[in-house]
Amino acid sequence: MTSKHHSRALSLSYFTVGYNVLEGVISIFAGALAGSIALIGFGLDSFVESLSGGVMIWRFRKHGKISEEEEEKVEKKAVKLIGYTFFILGAYVLYESLKKLFLHEIPEPSLLGIIIAIISLITMPTLFFMKRHTAKSIGSRSLEADSKQTLACTFLSAALLIGLGLNYLYGIRWADPAVGLIVVFFLIREGYEALKGEKLSSCCSC
Repeated sequence: MTSKHHSRALSLSYFTVGYNVLEGVISIFAGALAGSIALIGFGLDSFVESLSGGVMIWRFRKHGKISEEEEEKVEKKAVKLIGYTFFILGAYVLYESLKKLFLHEIPEPSLLGIIIAIISLITMPTLFFMKRHTAKSIGSRSLEADSKQTLACTFLSAALLIGLGLNYLYGIRWADPAVGLIVVFFLIREGYEALKGEKLSSCCSC
């Protein structure tokens, strides 16, 4: 059973990387055309999510090839790396959102961005629950942290849809950077929780 669940975790990680690289490229392209920080930030989140998935591929490909002690070290390192990815994205989105609010930079409406957000809002929750279930099955803190990265993408998709929708339908252009600021809080919190969990795990294993 464990081998089956680890194979599933690896497959989910491969899907995460492939899907998010494609989503990231399209989102940043659409965001650049519209001048939308929410959409560019969403695309960057997709790349961070693919980085997180890449860490998971690295972690689960080692399963069964190294000792349990070495696997535990890999697990802790993976949790730490994923935690840092939240802060990287949060810092960028915070900077760009504040800049757009203070400089009154106005994004153009983006129908393509709305379509991307809707697709992601359907895909990400499903991927989150599958990762979370698999993480619990194999007792993997790193995959659980990765699932939270996917959950962050879910909330970001919802926020993006609201921001782009308000701009597209009602011309409320400040909604775009405002949505970015809302997302920053969630990203920083999850990054802190991931690193806190890794440190607590280290203390418990001493």
